Amino acid sequence: MIPRFAASLTVLALALFASWAQAEPIFVWHAYRGDEKRALDEVLARFARERGIPVEALQVPHDAYASKLTAAAPRGHGPHVFIDSHERLGDLAQRGVVAPLDPGPRAAEFPVRALQALTAGDQLLGLPLSLKCLALYVNVELAPEPPSRWEDYAALRRRLPSNVYPLAYEAQNFYFHAALLHATGGRQLSREGKLGFTGPEAVRSIELVRTAVAERWIPEEASGALVSELFRAGRAATVVSGPWFASDLGASVRFRVTRLPSVGGEAMRPYLTVEAAALTPRGRDSKSARELLAYLAGAESAEIRARVGRQVVARSSLPPSAEADPFLSAFAAQAVDAEVMPSSPLMRSTWEPAERALKKALGGSVSPDAALAEATRRFDDVVRPAPPRASPTPALLLLGALCLLGAFSLFRRRDELVPALRGSLPAYRWVAHAVLAVGVLVILPIVVGAGASLFAGRFGEMHYVGFANFWAILTARGGPLLTSGSFYLVLLVTLLWTVANVALHVGIGLGLGLLLSRPKLRLKPLYRVLLIVPWAVPSYVTALAWRGMFSRQFGAVSALLEALGVEPFSWWARFSTAFTANLATNVWLGFPFMMVVTLGALTAVPREVLEAAEVDGATRWQRLWRVTLPMVLPAMLPAVLLGAIWTFNMFNVVFLVSGGEPDGTTDILVSEAYRWAFTRQAQYGYAAAYSVLIFLLLALGSRLMARAATREAT
Repeated sequence: MIPRFAASLTVLALALFASWAQAEPIFVWHAYRGDEKRALDEVLARFARERGIPVEALQVPHDAYASKLTAAAPRGHGPHVFIDSHERLGDLAQRGVVAPLDPGPRAAEFPVRALQALTAGDQLLGLPLSLKCLALYVNVELAPEPPSRWEDYAALRRRLPSNVYPLAYEAQNFYFHAALLHATGGRQLSREGKLGFTGPEAVRSIELVRTAVAERWIPEEASGALVSELFRAGRAATVVSGPWFASDLGASVRFRVTRLPSVGGEAMRPYLTVEAAALTPRGRDSKSARELLAYLAGAESAEIRARVGRQVVARSSLPPSAEADPFLSAFAAQAVDAEVMPSSPLMRSTWEPAERALKKALGGSVSPDAALAEATRRFDDVVRPAPPRASPTPALLLLGALCLLGAFSLFRRRDELVPALRGSLPAYRWVAHAVLAVGVLVILPIVVGAGASLFAGRFGEMHYVGFANFWAILTARGGPLLTSGSFYLVLLVTLLWTVANVALHVGIGLGLGLLLSRPKLRLKPLYRVLLIVPWAVPSYVTALAWRGMFSRQFGAVSALLEALGVEPFSWWARFSTAFTANLATNVWLGFPFMMVVTLGALTAVPREVLEAAEVDGATRWQRLWRVTLPMVLPAMLPAVLLGAIWTFNMFNVVFLVSGGEPDGTTDILVSEAYRWAFTRQAQYGYAAAYSVLIFLLLALGSRLMARAATREAT
């Protein structure tokens, strides 16, 4: 009886274990949206239904995609399969995110160029899914036969109404400008690993755009949202964009897609991006994940992605739905002339200096040659070798000496500390959970970040360099101390930014608080609600809205100035105007907080004191200056300190409104640290050193402000 019962339990346990093992899902990460996401969901659902293997897909924001993969995949976490662009796979492979593949006999199913783009050395890093590049969208009512040459847009300009642009695209976005650069014979990254955006070819590509802007072929300072709005409203005859642009149009305009025009007889060659499905080390060890990878790149998946997601699938022969679709056929034809984007890790370091040079040259603040020379200097500075390894022995000896000194100090005070500690044990038990939470969530990250500032190199290959990062920052990396991008110049801008913002926050908030505290003011609740709205709206939403309002051609601020007789100008071409735009946005966000604090502090002012001052003959101004403000000041000082700290690190406004323009002069310390971490060779140690300096500056500033407040109170 007992053996039979034991055997039944064993069989049941094995069945439960088998069902549990079979139910383990395959995790897929992607950054798709809209139709592409719906197509991928359909493909994964069909695979799960046919194979009986559950699949869970996670949509990860594009900006955070690489960092999340890098943090999870090398440690055996995260997805089994992920979808990403080919130019990032080489960098991810070096970080242990990608598991190499063996294409086997299926290699003939894919275009040769797509497989070459996904090959690093002799290793295939993924299977191609789709091809993406730019093409020309044509409003068939405005331009039935679009120009086939760049030079012919001047004639189209004369045929169109004055408020319609012949061509619209993001001229200051280097990804779009690369098509012109390639047509003039230039490159973004040279074969020697240098910045290729230099020389007569690059200058000619810039001059082509400057001429087009001056003759109103294309709008200046055009964002993606503006280009989309112009095309939908019938104010742009043609648009340069990718397949994702069609999802924003819907049925608002009749259009077709064709190849980009030629420039001087040479075809415009936009970048070709190959989107691929790749395996992580976790997925390499899973048979189900390998099956899913093959299914994603297969013919059945390609048919769904072409039909539902409107993707130009990376297959040697297009599926029937793609061949019958003029939209997909046009992009497939443009992909033949496209330039495969280099997958070198150095490519990531070219975007920022190249785009800054493009914006400076198009803005007219400097000549193209000067802007390109500055871009080359910046690129060389970013990619220079990391500091050499240093011996950790001096630092360990110093740390050991400090620990011994601390232990000796505690030993000398043992007679007073031990009884106090024993008496406080019941209280410590009440706050232990809070201490643990603060330690894990606040103190530990600070310690790890401070430790990372002593290292340099790529993530996963960092080596100890001591205080070399701090030395490089404090010596402006060997250049002039007040050169563009140096720590001292950025610090001066940050201090100016903080002082100006806090002064305006306090002044406006105090004034509105005094006004709303008047007892005879009508509709006070309505005014309070309206004035608190800027603080309630998320800061990034407000920042993007104000960025659009400062547009030179279509912004509300520029329209208002034009109505007052002021000629519209580019807000981002000069430091003064770009800084003013940032300041106006942050003041709009910050004054409600000070207003609320002022209203709260005014409720604590005794009415009897004000009445006594009035009886003594004090005027309204004297009562405000001699009675109200001195009593409100103690409550305002902590808010001022908190506002200064917030403003010192106000990343959203600076990054989203001016983006550091012009030429990075409006960047503050926190945005500069961000760029070193995420756009300049991922130099996390250098960025951590910036963060440590920011922490020390804030700690010192807070201490000085607290002492000043204490001295004022006494």
